[in-house]
Amino acid sequence: MLDTPTQERTTGAENVLWDLSIFYSTANDPRLELDMEAVQQSVDAFVMLYRGRVAQLKAAEMLEAIQALEAIYDKSGRIGNYASLLFSEDTANPAYGALVQKATEFGAQMNQKLVFFDLEWNQADDTHARSLIADPLLAHYRHMLEAERRYKPYQLSEIEEQLLVEKSVTGRSAWTRFFTQLTSSIRIDLNGQKVNLTQALTKLHDSNRDTRRQAQEAVTAGLSEKSMELTYIFNVLAADKAADDKRRHYPSWVSSRNLSNKAPDAVVNALIQAVTSNYEIVARHYTLKRKLLGLTELVDYDRYAPLPMKQSDAFYSWDEARDMVLKAFATFSPRFHDVANRFFDERWIHAPVLPSKRGGAFCSPGVPSAHPFVLVNYEGKPRDVQTLAHELGHGIHAVLACEAQGLFGMNTPLTTAEMASTFGEMLVFNDLMGKEPNPEARLAMLVGKVEDTFATVFRQISMNRFEDVLHTARRSEGELSTDRINQLWLNSQRAMFGDSVVMSENYGRWWSYVPHFLNTPGYVYAYSFGELLVLALFNLYQQRGAAFVPQFIEVLAAGDSDWPEKILAKVGVDLTDLGFWNQGLAAIRQLVDQEEALAQQVYPDRVK
Repeated sequence: MLDTPTQERTTGAENVLWDLSIFYSTANDPRLELDMEAVQQSVDAFVMLYRGRVAQLKAAEMLEAIQALEAIYDKSGRIGNYASLLFSEDTANPAYGALVQKATEFGAQMNQKLVFFDLEWNQADDTHARSLIADPLLAHYRHMLEAERRYKPYQLSEIEEQLLVEKSVTGRSAWTRFFTQLTSSIRIDLNGQKVNLTQALTKLHDSNRDTRRQAQEAVTAGLSEKSMELTYIFNVLAADKAADDKRRHYPSWVSSRNLSNKAPDAVVNALIQAVTSNYEIVARHYTLKRKLLGLTELVDYDRYAPLPMKQSDAFYSWDEARDMVLKAFATFSPRFHDVANRFFDERWIHAPVLPSKRGGAFCSPGVPSAHPFVLVNYEGKPRDVQTLAHELGHGIHAVLACEAQGLFGMNTPLTTAEMASTFGEMLVFNDLMGKEPNPEARLAMLVGKVEDTFATVFRQISMNRFEDVLHTARRSEGELSTDRINQLWLNSQRAMFGDSVVMSENYGRWWSYVPHFLNTPGYVYAYSFGELLVLALFNLYQQRGAAFVPQFIEVLAAGDSDWPEKILAKVGVDLTDLGFWNQGLAAIRQLVDQEEALAQQVYPDRVK
């Protein structure tokens, strides 16, 4: 049984549970079976009507086909959404796990039958395809049709594509589910109490250094107990990806991710080069933090240590967090406030920390016939308020894009998916900073913001560098040992921190609980992409004021209706400029300049 430390304060989030009744009543709701049968019938009818004809469809026929597909994917999406959201509440519940598996198998069977549509569309004659893409009747789906054809060189035969979909059920999908259940079941022994990873990792933010060190050692011990399983999962999925990339003739391990993100290799490489060549910004901050903490050396478990002042122990109830976020959003735009408020009023949020609940936070965008849902693990820390603002930003983005674009245009590439979320964080942070008269409190807030920004920009690129060497080594060396992966991880992290932080051997195992490496290989650089993009956007907001607001909302509502560089051109951002990333990095450098100046003012004796 999971013990909750008795000294922890309640937040008011303990009973903030989402209402999933828009989907189904329970995991055993008979409507689930009925809807699966209805979807299956719709799929069979669609196959009968369109298989073998897609490449020759006229505009009106193509419109009918796409709208039929939208209806199928909306209804099937409801089933998958419900199953995954239930499972995230309690990953140890056998009924929820069984439903997730059933939904996964159902989705795979459906996609096997429908895979012909994209394949046949990409086999259409270029002249005919261009005429359909340009036809006013298909204007709403123009970009969808255009963008799908970029996969033409990497697609296989229909039978091969079907087999890959089928095998993913017992392959990648099965292993990632097992990873989620495994990491959610880990219990960390912390001072005689059994806590989950989320609760243990929270202790790294404690003001007591012994508590932080003990938490690091306890987390390491918990991960070590599962090292055989976790190492095997990483090896299997890295090998699975290598085989898939080879079969499709992708030139590198990250090519498929860049293609999905609609991010040219040159843009991604420029991003990585810009960030890694500015690692000294990280060292500047942590050198300053070591001095502020009065330590002779900063160890990895000290990275999130609060500054030694009362304000750094701020605790926010759920109601306070709600008010802070909504007020900051209202100051920017009534539309932002009104959409975010629906998440609270209509119970679209799951907030408490529970024994087998999925860790971290996310926003599930949902489908047009439903709405998004947000999951957080709220513990009352300032960073939890920022996380709430972040996920609600995702929710606002999803609502705006869904209303304007529908199912096939609502989900943006990962690189631009962080725009509203990170912007929301910035709004909350600036609101708090502007209202705080105490220079010590402002310094604590500024340090926290710098570290959040580092976690999104520099840490994500360092993790991208880890992924790069992991996939490269797995393909050239074969199965990797735990120690080998540990070393690859430490090398990538030490490159970022330089001499400013001592990365202990214990920290070498901490790659093994990061879900993004498995769920979405290559994903992490999108965080850095999005953060630097938002820093540039926020600078534009500060310059233009109210005139920027409708432009930004228009960008969010555009969703995936065009290429990212064309959408962002509406607010004056040029993603094709390979020096673009330096604008965001300059903003980060300015934040570090500000914290160094403020630290000199507040603690002149410590920062000599």
